[in-house]
Amino acid sequence: MKKEWYVVSTVSGHEYKVKEKLENRINSMDLGQNIFRVIVPEQKEIEYKDGVKKEKVKKMFPGYVLVEMIMSDEAWFIVRNTQGVTGFIGSSGKGAKPIPLLPQEVDRVLGSMGMSRMDINKDIKQGSKVKIVDGPFKDMVGKIANIDLKQQKLNVLIDLFGQETSVEVELSQIEVM
Repeated sequence: MKKEWYVVSTVSGHEYKVKEKLENRINSMDLGQNIFRVIVPEQKEIEYKDGVKKEKVKKMFPGYVLVEMIMSDEAWFIVRNTQGVTGFIGSSGKGAKPIPLLPQEVDRVLGSMGMSRMDINKDIKQGSKVKIVDGPFKDMVGKIANIDLKQQKLNVLIDLFGQETSVEVELSQIEVM
């Protein structure tokens, strides 16, 4: 089982309360090995009112929280039964577990917040071994040569026709090994 991102529906206006309660439950129940990050998707907007520039933070998806987790029975139960959570998006109900977000969807949302679906400090370092999971070099394995977090791109050294070749890939196109 691998960690994936899920959308959790909350009582509208209680996204930050749900995030806080969920993080408290993760710590108190020692679930850090199953539930990793809880994020309220938001972005900064610049607003001009009476000629004065104001910067506001707005929720991208009011009533929803993103949770990075390994979908175990215990983690699913804990998230589902956190006060303020109304359910998972992508679940048919009747006890069915939800479908995770696609990596491209997660990258789009987190990228707009200046974040990455991968924990850059732990998962991605120069020299790390990665597998390319999308694009023309799909299923090839290589080492990270360069990281460009602003553009969400990497230069990966792969073996192409017996020669080490640098290719540029997006973060969404790799999987850390």
